Amino acid sequence: MYDIENYYNAKSVGEAAALLKEHPDTRIISGGSDVLIKIREGKMAGTSLVCIRDIKEIQGVSKKDNGDIYIGAGTTFSHITNDPIIQECIPVLGEAVDQVGGPQIRNIGTIGGNICNGAVSADSAPTVFSLNALLRIEDGNGGRTVPVREFYLGPGRVDLKRGEILTHVIIPEKEYRGYHGHYIKYSMRKAMDIATLSCSVVSRVDTEKKILEDVRITFGVAAPVPFRCEKTEAALKGMPVSEKLYQTIEESVRQEISPRDSWRASREFRLQIGGEIAKRALIRTVELAGGDRK
Repeated sequence: MYDIENYYNAKSVGEAAALLKEHPDTRIISGGSDVLIKIREGKMAGTSLVCIRDIKEIQGVSKKDNGDIYIGAGTTFSHITNDPIIQECIPVLGEAVDQVGGPQIRNIGTIGGNICNGAVSADSAPTVFSLNALLRIEDGNGGRTVPVREFYLGPGRVDLKRGEILTHVIIPEKEYRGYHGHYIKYSMRKAMDIATLSCSVVSRVDTEKKILEDVRITFGVAAPVPFRCEKTEAALKGMPVSEKLYQTIEESVRQEISPRDSWRASREFRLQIGGEIAKRALIRTVELAGGDRK
């Protein structure tokens, strides 16, 4: 039984923003894979909903003339994984969201919902952090654009004010051109489970000189919000591609991340896994760039 007080179906971003301001007690719903579960469990019983599922302007993937990629917040995970622009330019994001739940969830769940949920275990989050994504937020009155790293405020909390709607995830061309990425999710089961720990590595390699020119490393479930390993990144940039590089990332990551103990895994176990999956992800990005492991 779903205890829903009122249901409003918005057909445009402007209408949705107006409804949210007119009815301050409402919540946004699109696919409903998170919201409906909470309502059924009684955590959000009696709530009112503004549905944005039918807003066409926030669906799909496009590449602008300047090379920037715009991903509509209402775009489903399945669409992202199979979209030709994603497959050509940022396949790591398609691979990451393809690990969300099962096929049914991926067919209804959206990247906007995954981000706005604020869950540190969200499969899209580490990769959009490593791609230095920008978030376009509209309120019917000009809106704003914010870096994704400033959007997460704490566990389950994001910088989305009353009447605001996330409309697009933007990946600037300079953040993906020449880069390769790989996402690894460690979970207790291979399917239909949230991450015990996850890591997305995006790197740029000079294959002729065999140098790691740039690298971005982001963990999920290693801190209260998705966590960029800035100290490790700085230490790795400019290093030759060799076994020493992979040993450095493994050791440095374990010094930098700060996972917690939980019933899913201990802090010590997460630290051990963290170093290993970061190393494996970096190795894979070097291989994708066409370079040798060492």
